[in-house]
Amino acid sequence: MSTKKTLKNSRPSFRNEADSMGTLKVPIDALWGAQTQRAVNNFPISGQPMPRSFIRALGLIKAAAATVNSDFGLLSKARARVIVSAAKQVASGKVDAHFPIDVYQTGSGTSSNMNANEVITRLANVGKKNALIHPNDHVNMGQSSNDVIPTAMQVSANLQLEEDLLPALQHLKSVMDARSKELKNVVKTGRTHLMDAMPVTFGQELATWSQQVNSNIERIRSAQKRLRKLPQGGTAVGTGINAEPKFAAAMAAALTEATGVKFERAKNLFEGISSLDVAVELSGQLKTTAVSLMKIANDLRWMNSGPLAGIGEIELKALQPGSSIMPGKVNPVIPEATAMVCARVIGNDSSITIAGQSGNFQLNVMLPLTISSLTESITLLANVSRLLADNAIASFKVRTDNIDAALSRNPILVTALNGVIGYEKGAATAKQAYKEGRPILEVAREITGLSEAELKRLLNPLSLTKGGIPK
Repeated sequence: MSTKKTLKNSRPSFRNEADSMGTLKVPIDALWGAQTQRAVNNFPISGQPMPRSFIRALGLIKAAAATVNSDFGLLSKARARVIVSAAKQVASGKVDAHFPIDVYQTGSGTSSNMNANEVITRLANVGKKNALIHPNDHVNMGQSSNDVIPTAMQVSANLQLEEDLLPALQHLKSVMDARSKELKNVVKTGRTHLMDAMPVTFGQELATWSQQVNSNIERIRSAQKRLRKLPQGGTAVGTGINAEPKFAAAMAAALTEATGVKFERAKNLFEGISSLDVAVELSGQLKTTAVSLMKIANDLRWMNSGPLAGIGEIELKALQPGSSIMPGKVNPVIPEATAMVCARVIGNDSSITIAGQSGNFQLNVMLPLTISSLTESITLLANVSRLLADNAIASFKVRTDNIDAALSRNPILVTALNGVIGYEKGAATAKQAYKEGRPILEVAREITGLSEAELKRLLNPLSLTKGGIPK
């Protein structure tokens, strides 16, 4: 067979698509059209497409818009029906491969909005000789990229919080609470400045971590109150041009029904288009969560350190070999992964903060970067919170031998005698115990003249964790 004949019979790789700027080639099997292809050609930057959760939100918005416009009599029921069906395919993830546009694109996200409009149009028009649906006139009816993209960001973030992050943080808190109850009477040496201090219980330490997590849940919930107020309906600049006056409220209601999240019309539609304040606020709370988790992860690393030459208070679950050269070495891999996640989230917050400053007049032009960064932060925190709960907190073993040995030799326990012997004599007792490496009770008996029975009562580590004035 000749080469010429083979080429003649081969299936074409491209088709021609046109938009207001002209005609260009689009891959033959692509569901997108000319405007999406222009963006693919223009932005070969990171190879990172927009997140799945964002594409899902776009599909939900397009389905809701078709329904609302049909209810207002602006779109025929036949057109609305096929648009809704196609938009639901987008929301479901079935056609994610047809959303190829890079995160680093036009700052308004117009390319991604048109990507959705074009994919939905092609799906809706399958099998029809004459195009029934137009991407701008029908799929984008009553909308602009300028209100669709920030709304999709807020819908996406809310769904991620409700479905992923908040349940993960609640799970982490529950595991901490269970371990706190289990270890409520296990006493250990407290530390300030990484130096020996008065004793605490493992229960108190775990309860502290639990409260940190709970406070972050409350912070995120507070940010959600504003994140649920949508700018959809403001269209190009916030005035709502080309949208039915009741469109904004109807869209919030339709998205509430579709997702179960109580969305509302933003009080001022201009705000959500011209600013990214809600994203900056939420990112700040995610950063705070990351700071809390990094503190907890580092506490676990210190407590697990050794096992012979470190603190060695706990033994984390062995998950994998820790060295390619040192046999038998095991490392605290989950806390280390947690710390790296937290570093990334803190970095993302810096990006979002800079993006939030990039609103000029009626539009912010760093929306795709903000969406990508916010999505990544929520995803990472949700995933690592469950790992931290199940593969570190729930499973660590307490090394009571090391803990008890350190407690018995802790000169700082003499603090409990301040009210009996005074600070100066207490300091002298502690210094002598340090110098001679002897148990504090033994040295205190010699210096203070108090009986062993009284010292045992006053210096009882568990009693000292309950606060108050030792008597």
